[in-house]
Amino acid sequence: MPRRTSRTALDRLRTPGRLTGFLKTASICVLIAGLLSPLAQTASAAEAAAANDYCGGQCSDILPPGENGNATLAQVLLNQAFGTQPDHAEDQLGPYANLAKGYSALTNSTINTFFNDASFGVPSDQVASTLSPAGRTDVTIVRDKKTGVPHITGTTRYGTEFGAGYAAAQDRLWLMDVFRHVGRGQLTAFAGGAASNQGLEQQFWRNAPYSEADLQAQIDNAVANNGTRGQQALADANAYLAGINSYIDASDSGRYFPGEYVLTGHKDSVTNAGTIDHFKITDLVALASVIGALFGSGGGGEVNNAISLLAAQEQYGVTKGTEVWESFRERNDPEAVLTVHNGESFPYATKPANAQGEALPDAGSVTTEPLVHDATGTGGDQSASAASATATANALTSAKRGMSNALVVSGKYTASGHPVAVFGPQTGYFAPQLLMLQEIQGPGISARGASFAGLSMYVELGRGQDYSWSATTSGQDIIDTYAVELCQDDYHYLYHGTCTAMEKIEQKNSWAPTTADGTAAGSYTMRVWRTKYGPVEYRATVGGKKVAYTTLRSSYMHEADSIIGFQMLNDPDYVKSPQTFQSAVQHINYTFNWFYADSTHTAYYNSGNNPVRASGVDAEFPVWAQAAYEWKNWNPTTNTADYTPASAHPNSIDQDYYISWNNKQALDYATASWGDGSVHRGNLLEDRVKKLVAAGGVTRASLVKAMADASLADLRAEDVLPDLLKVVNSSTVTDSTAAAAVSKLQAWLTAGGKRTETSAGSKKYADADAIRILDAWWPLLAQGIFEPGLGTGLYTALQANLPVDESPSAAHGPTGAHAGSSFQYGWWSYVDKDVRAVLGESVRGPLADKYCGGGSLSACRDILISTLKTAAGKTAAQVYPGDDLCSAGDQWCADSIVQRTLGGIKHYNISWQNRPTFQQVVEFTSHR
Repeated sequence: MPRRTSRTALDRLRTPGRLTGFLKTASICVLIAGLLSPLAQTASAAEAAAANDYCGGQCSDILPPGENGNATLAQVLLNQAFGTQPDHAEDQLGPYANLAKGYSALTNSTINTFFNDASFGVPSDQVASTLSPAGRTDVTIVRDKKTGVPHITGTTRYGTEFGAGYAAAQDRLWLMDVFRHVGRGQLTAFAGGAASNQGLEQQFWRNAPYSEADLQAQIDNAVANNGTRGQQALADANAYLAGINSYIDASDSGRYFPGEYVLTGHKDSVTNAGTIDHFKITDLVALASVIGALFGSGGGGEVNNAISLLAAQEQYGVTKGTEVWESFRERNDPEAVLTVHNGESFPYATKPANAQGEALPDAGSVTTEPLVHDATGTGGDQSASAASATATANALTSAKRGMSNALVVSGKYTASGHPVAVFGPQTGYFAPQLLMLQEIQGPGISARGASFAGLSMYVELGRGQDYSWSATTSGQDIIDTYAVELCQDDYHYLYHGTCTAMEKIEQKNSWAPTTADGTAAGSYTMRVWRTKYGPVEYRATVGGKKVAYTTLRSSYMHEADSIIGFQMLNDPDYVKSPQTFQSAVQHINYTFNWFYADSTHTAYYNSGNNPVRASGVDAEFPVWAQAAYEWKNWNPTTNTADYTPASAHPNSIDQDYYISWNNKQALDYATASWGDGSVHRGNLLEDRVKKLVAAGGVTRASLVKAMADASLADLRAEDVLPDLLKVVNSSTVTDSTAAAAVSKLQAWLTAGGKRTETSAGSKKYADADAIRILDAWWPLLAQGIFEPGLGTGLYTALQANLPVDESPSAAHGPTGAHAGSSFQYGWWSYVDKDVRAVLGESVRGPLADKYCGGGSLSACRDILISTLKTAAGKTAAQVYPGDDLCSAGDQWCADSIVQRTLGGIKHYNISWQNRPTFQQVVEFTSHR
């Protein structure tokens, strides 16, 4: 098998003692002293160039840390003791990291110093191994020498998909197993009771509490409703599963399965006792539910919206309070950066003239529905409680993990006359990575790119023969909150006038210490009460009546439906133009922005099943669970309804350029998350690409450079700090501490306002003091500007809608720390609009009041100088307090990106970049 470590007596030894955490280094040298190198594979000839490749060597991609996400027990122990890496586990991390300091000198000819050649096929002198999985004659898996990416070629459809499943298991078996258990709410029982595992399973199971029957029904419905393509998808999935299970059997009998199975107690390293469960088709739906919830389920947050509205009305009165709330909500801010920027309007979820059916809670009555019950041991300790609280907040917020970016330029403005695209998903950083690279060539399938592990029967983001596509999270609202009136007791509710019992769904988990996870024994039961309007998330009173607030998602019970769209994207006989591309992604019910480029055209389409709401319903707030306020033609049995037509979704063909960084899609198109205002990280791309297009002659290298330059920018410094300094410098700064801070900040701005190393590998920032000062200053200045006017209650409530800050080192906010993605959620637009208003500058869509110093320039200046002095006095250790990776005061480390371990292999941390995890650079030279 490729990259397989030879079995020796060492492989069979039981690991001694406990390795605290996940495999922290212990005295294991004796175990690995005799480890042999992986067996070499015989190379076979491969075509040097593929006849169906129209990219002309100008397609590239990258996905750190590496393609190989599996490691035997011996390889895991070697990594823990000495840092050695299995082949191809880390070879894409260095090139990815090096772009941060290498992009300024980038040329077209040096792009593949930082990216992989994403041409189809493998040149014969670059073949590392050729495998016919399970001895099949209808499929081969060729792996290249440089990256070990599987190139799967089949002569039958079944064989092709069998090979895709086999290759997926070779590269990500352990990760796939982890996430099928996450989707089923069974992670702790499978991998251990660590608080992080508890939080992970709780976050996803709360919103997708499916029974086995629910999972199977979703498959049956997807197949039944999609004709021939549905039947083909089912056949593909079954062949894919057969490939996965074939590898499980082969690796089990050959004893080269992932070492984590031994370290978590599922396999015995001496006797080989224990089992690795085969995958079944419902596991794919469980996996899909996790990915959809992470990246493609916009909406929610209506209860938090209601709470902050009530706080605003309490502070200001109903009329003024509503005006203030709406100004902070920025539903349709005229200064927001747009993806479709030609002025075309796509109204969706707009504010109704007279809202109907609103069910706002009585003040102080809202409580979150508990998920965890009957906790014992470490299932109910302090760490568990903290993890549960974080999981609940992440599950219920509208500030979803909206990540990924795209830069696409029409051929009219490029040097070659062909469109150029640089795009990819920002899916976080994990070891192994959630995504995996592959090429699939077979009957009806021709593509290379990235797919989520365990769902890789098709390429999900990548390139076809003469076109490429990618996606960013869009976040439009497909989730609504309903207030169901209770009757009889807390577990019955009125449905169309009939008292109806809620359905109780439970998952009971227990765990004991293992070598991998030494968490002491514990257990709990996760319990969700389901209604026809979705799971119960909160309880409250409305006008004195007891209610449960439920969330209804249009993709709930439809996690499998999107498979048809991905099947189409991989089909060269289907996607032949921007129009057919748009048609394909219309079959994807998750909320994404989709981008396309071929040799002549570019295109964009916003996907998702956008429900048609009843007239007068305001999507921002909870509404009564009554027939009059339900989605149009909603069927609770199937959770289907009328959806807005494709033409109503933001879409475009051949616009001069497209940018997306989870910003607003188009005029009048509302997103569920807050923060689409005058300053958004999308501006970092917009400003750079707009300049390139104005100058013309855009190349692959210049577009990569624009992306890379934006990836190091501090959004607050680039777009807000200049106005802050205008206020501060409106009079001479006489205080020496403030003056020194201003000087440092101004010098940093002059240098470009980047968070970048002094030199590659120095692990020290240029302008480190200025960066420290702004990191300390931002939360202080936001509080100083807004809390006096808003009042503590409203200021706090609004932070539940939109966090104040999301700097790279922040351990708060939706992305946590060491995650790369930064500056999506924050109060930068509020500060920008308010400070400009105080300066007397023109502001379109201003806040309802002037807050900084009550609108007085001198008073505002006093606030900024006072908070700046406090910030400047904070030491690096106070600003960057340290964690289990970084010592207190280590600024570079606090920002750095960590490949978060989901298995036994660890990797080094890299310098911060704010860019996609998987990324393509494409410029097709011809078309079929």
